[in-house]
Amino acid sequence: MKNAVVIKGNKAGMTVYLDPELPFEELLEAVAKKFQKTAKFWGAAQMTLTLEGRSLTPREEMEVIDTITENSNIEILCLLDTDANRIERCEKALNEKLMELSSLTGQFYKGNLRSGDVLETETSIVVIGDVERGARVLAKGNIIILGALRGAALAGAAGNINAVIVAFEMAPSQIKISDLSYPKAEKGKSLGRGPMMILVENGRICAEPIKKSFLNALNFI
Repeated sequence: MKNAVVIKGNKAGMTVYLDPELPFEELLEAVAKKFQKTAKFWGAAQMTLTLEGRSLTPREEMEVIDTITENSNIEILCLLDTDANRIERCEKALNEKLMELSSLTGQFYKGNLRSGDVLETETSIVVIGDVERGARVLAKGNIIILGALRGAALAGAAGNINAVIVAFEMAPSQIKISDLSYPKAEKGKSLGRGPMMILVENGRICAEPIKKSFLNALNFI
């Protein structure tokens, strides 16, 4: 029980190692106690979170995150996934869903956008390729990139704060939804491993891993 939960800081945030054998309810208690004891050390911080050492269902992952936030002043920005197979499955499912949507709407661009290129659309757009640094994509709806986003992406250009930006690799130089900018995009560093989405929640623009519920609810107009 003593080592049921181990916390280590990293460049992106923190990694929490969880005991693989402990019953889940007891594990949550251990997480709560660990973060209560270390709350002063971590202070009020916004961090990404990686969970290792134990296989968890999406519901269990959320319970761990809730337990951390309830017993500390930490705000979890997103959950990073280190399971390569899971990331690959997510990319495949996302690709199939978005290709289906693009074939229905016809709003897609095939090819890489390079420095100086600008792609604009009155609706949503699927880019089948990479958006390199110095390139820009502007859309009144959603921006879906089946590749890497290293340039600028501006969605919801007509004031639509419900628009989202999705990319298989999210390392943008600029991100904007409606009139809200994502400040952490300015350095062009990766915002997470695997497919990521940028959206507005509670008036704030944030980044998080792709969720299955997003694919089911995506309104591609």
